[in-house]
Amino acid sequence: MPVMDRLKNRPDFLRAARGIRRSTASLTLELCPAPAPVSGHLRVGFTASRKVGNAVARNRAKRRLRAAAAALLPLHGREGHDYVLVARTATLTRPFADLLNDLSGALGAAHARLDRPNRGDAK
Repeated sequence: MPVMDRLKNRPDFLRAARGIRRSTASLTLELCPAPAPVSGHLRVGFTASRKVGNAVARNRAKRRLRAAAAALLPLHGREGHDYVLVARTATLTRPFADLLNDLSGALGAAHARLDRPNRGDAK
């Protein structure tokens, strides 16, 4: 199982935002290869905009995302990649089991997109 490190710098979040993005009812997942991958490690970051609510609501949403990521990313995450989970307003009210299902589905879709060859490369 890969070790989860934290993303904390703005350039890392911006690079992930330019990568693969998958949205579900309760979260948005952004995924990109790490700039300097470390074997056995993946990096994860969490964010919530002011649209989610006040500071208390944003912190609660990020806590829920951290718990979901801790449950699923060690099992389904790929080492050498950066993941950013963006909270949405439904993150606060969605049952935790549904939040886990949303994250699992987003991970599957993002990894499928990552594995698909680029159209320009096909001959």
